[in-house]
Amino acid sequence: MLKRTKLCTEVKEKDIDKTMVVCGWVHSWRDHGGVIFIDLRDYTGIIQVVFNPEISKECHDVAGKLRSEDVIAVKGIVSKRSDETINPKIPTGMIEVKVNEVELLNKSLTPPFEIDDQVNVGEEHRLQYRYLDMRRNQIQHNIRMRHEVVKEFRNFLNDNHFLDIETPIMNKSTPEGARDFLVPSRVNPGKFYALPQSPQIFKQILMVAGFDKYYQIVRCFRDEDLRKDRQPEFTQIDMEMSFIDEEDIYGVVEEMFRTVIKKVFHKNVKTPFPRYTYREVMDKYGLDKPDLRYALELTDITDLAGKTDFMVFKETVEKKGIVKCLNVPGGAKLSRKEIDDLTSFVSIFGAKGLAWIKITDKGPESVVVKFIPEPVMKEIMDRAKSRKGDVLFFMADQPQVVYDSLGNLRNKLAEIFKLIDEDQLNFLWVHNFPLMEYDKVENRLTAIHHPFTHPKRALDDIGSEKDLIKTLKENPQDLFARSYDLVLNGIELGGGSIRIHHRKLQEETFSALGLKEEQMKDQFGFLLDALSYGAPPHGGIAFGLDRFLMLLLKQGSIRDVIPFPKTQKAVCLMSDSPSEVSEKQLKELSIKLDILKADPDQRS
Repeated sequence: MLKRTKLCTEVKEKDIDKTMVVCGWVHSWRDHGGVIFIDLRDYTGIIQVVFNPEISKECHDVAGKLRSEDVIAVKGIVSKRSDETINPKIPTGMIEVKVNEVELLNKSLTPPFEIDDQVNVGEEHRLQYRYLDMRRNQIQHNIRMRHEVVKEFRNFLNDNHFLDIETPIMNKSTPEGARDFLVPSRVNPGKFYALPQSPQIFKQILMVAGFDKYYQIVRCFRDEDLRKDRQPEFTQIDMEMSFIDEEDIYGVVEEMFRTVIKKVFHKNVKTPFPRYTYREVMDKYGLDKPDLRYALELTDITDLAGKTDFMVFKETVEKKGIVKCLNVPGGAKLSRKEIDDLTSFVSIFGAKGLAWIKITDKGPESVVVKFIPEPVMKEIMDRAKSRKGDVLFFMADQPQVVYDSLGNLRNKLAEIFKLIDEDQLNFLWVHNFPLMEYDKVENRLTAIHHPFTHPKRALDDIGSEKDLIKTLKENPQDLFARSYDLVLNGIELGGGSIRIHHRKLQEETFSALGLKEEQMKDQFGFLLDALSYGAPPHGGIAFGLDRFLMLLLKQGSIRDVIPFPKTQKAVCLMSDSPSEVSEKQLKELSIKLDILKADPDQRS
């Protein structure tokens, strides 16, 4: 077999008149008057190889039978291209290889789609033939950049004395958020392991064990509904440190991202990152992961809404709801159909309607204007800083509906009016979240971050353990969390918290969340025991590597930065998984599929 001497784009003008062996895939094939030209591709790019019957008729005969994606090795002399055939668009555009020996290494079937970034192929088709899709330049680039990013994260953490420590993939199921993926145990019939949603408890155990600084680039698993920035299995950059507080976390994380982005993407990121409280971002932007590359802000007009005769406003105020508006500069040019489309859009988030007022040359115009006294209208406009040519969108409802609707509408309008600077990287911290919230479905309090988050009394008041325990018993919803989220361009990159490191405080937190003593022992007994043996103050954070890559590489979905992703239905189209298993396997695991057999609709 011919042995490769250089990669395709490693061949340079300085190699002219030298004999080289290059290998790769046939990218394109052209016959020009008896001379066959082939663009040969490997992962570095393309080089033109020439089959001239006057140099080697045997090689020319082989080339005549080659087609797209055949794998070949060619040996020949590097030559300068004629002036009229120079291609300045590729690195090897000045040279070509005149072939005197060729070896067909593997013949390809006709590919189901052309291996070219410019060819539009449906995502399902691409994922079915992922091994072909990954030959395309864009996906090749994404996966190779993934390697570079992971390498630099590792370098930074290693240089800062973090230890890379693996944690178990199979553990017990605990109620921490999304559904677990369960793994039946053959040797323990009727019992199951759970795949980790995160290494949360184990990294805390490592701090109790005295390892001080831990990290892991780890696979995590969550059985949740999918979208463009979610996968059932994903990769986290997981970190934990001892004897620290929030400021230490912020400092290390900001320097890590600044360093990685500078080294890999050659961009400068300004530190420290801005910090906002949860209440600030909700009041201004409606979402706890705001995109601050544009300045659209929400304005509260609840007090003014009660002074109008618009029944939707008045009834909302009477029911202790809120009324907010969003001023959109230049929005008056939106057509009625476009506004109707936006009304349909906010209905996804529970909105019953979307009131609007255009500010025109003649003043405010809308069907609702007649219900708003002129002085009140003027005050609304002044408060929202609206001017001629703007449009005001109004939402009146219970807080969560208003925040969800206007927060997502804000993002939608930024796309419509092209307000987003795609080259900008806008990091921010969101902190001071509530510790718990009431879940109407489960009829109990649930942890907003997770149940291991250390509580505090207020923004700048952690409070004593005695005070915290008292509040957990009496008014747990009055407490805040020592947690923090890192947001980049409107996407939550990750989150973390300072952890509870006293057993009694952890038990009282579990109790406030509705866990009985036997449940605590069964689900978290080993953690509670560990906290009894001198656990240090500790905290950490975890980031979605896939989301980070999606943003920095400007891809529309994390599926384009993951080698073998699954669809939105959690299916791998290439390997056809998940799949059924044999009756023998089920019997070995002590499993019967009675539910599915009784109800065929369960299969859908």
